[in-house]
Amino acid sequence: MAPASFHHEKVCVMDASGRLGSTLVERLLERGYIVHAAVQGHVDDLKLNGVATEREKKLKIFHADPFDYQSITDALKGCSGLFYAFEPPQDHPAYDEYMVEVEVRAAHNVVEACARTETIDKVVFTSSATAVLWRDNNSQSLASDLDERHWSDVNFCRKFKLWHALSKTVAEKTAWALAMDRDINMVSINGGLLMEPHLSITHPYLKGAAEMYECGTFVTVDLQFLVDAHICVFEDVSSYGRYLCFNHAITNHEDAIHLARLLTPYSPSPPPSYEEANMIIQQRLSNKKLNKVMVDFESELLLED
Repeated sequence: MAPASFHHEKVCVMDASGRLGSTLVERLLERGYIVHAAVQGHVDDLKLNGVATEREKKLKIFHADPFDYQSITDALKGCSGLFYAFEPPQDHPAYDEYMVEVEVRAAHNVVEACARTETIDKVVFTSSATAVLWRDNNSQSLASDLDERHWSDVNFCRKFKLWHALSKTVAEKTAWALAMDRDINMVSINGGLLMEPHLSITHPYLKGAAEMYECGTFVTVDLQFLVDAHICVFEDVSSYGRYLCFNHAITNHEDAIHLARLLTPYSPSPPPSYEEANMIIQQRLSNKKLNKVMVDFESELLLED
């Protein structure tokens, strides 16, 4: 069960039709929250599995377009918290230079709506590890770790057409600037590559995958861990700033081949050289900050089970 102070609390999940959003809705209902599920498309886009009838009474579905300010404020009405994750529009699902502008506008609108909603106490903003890890490695020591204090270099991202990284970086920076200006209590979750059944090589996170692997910054996250991290930082009154979120790092050839087979199941994998097969790459991303706050939360989950 959620801590007593969170019982019957009303929160909004936006966009609730994505895999992360819909799973967040389910978990929040399980923990006793009243949930406003804001979806961009049709109600049918929200696929909830195993939501008991009594919990459905605590669920209200809204159509919320991140470019329609009134629809955002309607979904936020009466809520004390927001879990926000950007989902590309269905008519333009690919990440390109245009998507940077789209995601930034959406982030600005949503955070501004939170600033004007008196009941909002906390915002959990979903970002990406790609907003942390991209930079010119010649400009820093390869031995140094990267964590949530670091930001991807926007000029580097633009130069190499890393549109996902650029979009996530600029949108998150926009959200932080507005949150600080408007005195909004916000935390961000910078997740690794989300492992899901229909993951393919076309996923925009994977642009530059080989370089991430070679630099020790290729990290992945399981859906349940990502969802738990969102709820953990929302419920922890001492949480602040950014949190790098992943539970696996691709640091050896075996892991890399396993992931490649998931992404391209019909492509043969060439046999590795002896050096490749035995090479261990130093992990350079650190998630110590998140792990500290997750300890008590995971202990609570074990007690619930």
